[in-house]
Amino acid sequence: MRRLAFTDLLALGAIGVRTRKLRAALSALGIALGVATVVVVTGIPASSQRALLDELTALGTNTLRAQPVQRIDDPVLLPESAVAMVERIGPVTAAAAVANTHARVRRNDLLDPGHSSDLTVLAATPGLLEAVNGHVRSGRFLPRPDFPSVVLGHVAAGRLGIASADSQPAVFVGDRWFTVVGVLGPMPLAPDVERSVLVGWEAARTSLGFDGHPTVVYVKAREESIEDVRKVLPATLYGEVPGLVQVSRPSDALAAKRATQNSYSALFLGLAGVALLVGGVGVANTMVISVLERRSEIGLRRALGATRGHIRAQFLTEAVLLSSLGGLAGTALGALGVAGYATLHGWPLVIPATVLVCGVLAALVVGAAAGLYPSLRAARLTPTQALSS
Repeated sequence: MRRLAFTDLLALGAIGVRTRKLRAALSALGIALGVATVVVVTGIPASSQRALLDELTALGTNTLRAQPVQRIDDPVLLPESAVAMVERIGPVTAAAAVANTHARVRRNDLLDPGHSSDLTVLAATPGLLEAVNGHVRSGRFLPRPDFPSVVLGHVAAGRLGIASADSQPAVFVGDRWFTVVGVLGPMPLAPDVERSVLVGWEAARTSLGFDGHPTVVYVKAREESIEDVRKVLPATLYGEVPGLVQVSRPSDALAAKRATQNSYSALFLGLAGVALLVGGVGVANTMVISVLERRSEIGLRRALGATRGHIRAQFLTEAVLLSSLGGLAGTALGALGVAGYATLHGWPLVIPATVLVCGVLAALVVGAAAGLYPSLRAARLTPTQALSS
């Protein structure tokens, strides 16, 4: 049997598409809707999931807090190099420390030295904001650790009556003035920091008599290793008696996040498969009708020398072309739908590339399956049968 060239095969397959445009468009529409459904029911949950995971991450799914057990008679002192020691743990991505300087803060030096504002003056290392997912609402965060400047937590700023650091007001800490260089935004992960006045580590040493031993160490690590980091933190910070170091449990949000990642899209993909199957049935129906309507064409081609293989290839190619056009149109339509829905809800746009590729490939497979029976039926017609009808 002489094989048809690929271009000739495409031209033959396109005859039915060109001559019956409305029917071809409606058949391709069925496939397009099926593929669009695949993209939409995969992309919208993926975008929603990404938005939810981002929110859960902001709740501190990868953060830990370590501090010594409180003992009055023999207090536990964490090493001055605690942050550097923790940073050497492989999965740790950020670490910082704060320490209570036991100094008092007043709005001005005219207030009674015994006046208490219930605010804590903490010495802080430079990486604190990264470790607790904090941000500066006004000003900046301790540009020079050795300079007599402070950054106010969100609650502390309200109690001191300072809403902004733009004018660089001053507060009286211990027995000297400190310039306010920054005000922090709300920090739900670190309420203690919200109620604190933060001083640079070296400035606390030179101006407030701070001994250099941290009281709380904040750690951020890769989520998949957060439990392992929690296990080794006590021994890292206080190797003599690890049991004297308390480490917070990973956030409950981490369990919720992992559950969200594991329960994803099985139902949606099932619905998409049904929609794609319905589109395939439409293509099969169109091709069967096309064979019945074009019996005389088939008979004429057979009489002129076309083999059964040629007829079979022609109608199979036509079915695949219809499905391919529908697949491409459906992919574009689905992507636009996901983009619009994600934008409307303020979600990040997430469409897995595998979904786009698999949507088109699924359309090709469905088209080939839908065109198989009609093409075989057309190929079985003899010239006399076809021309006599």
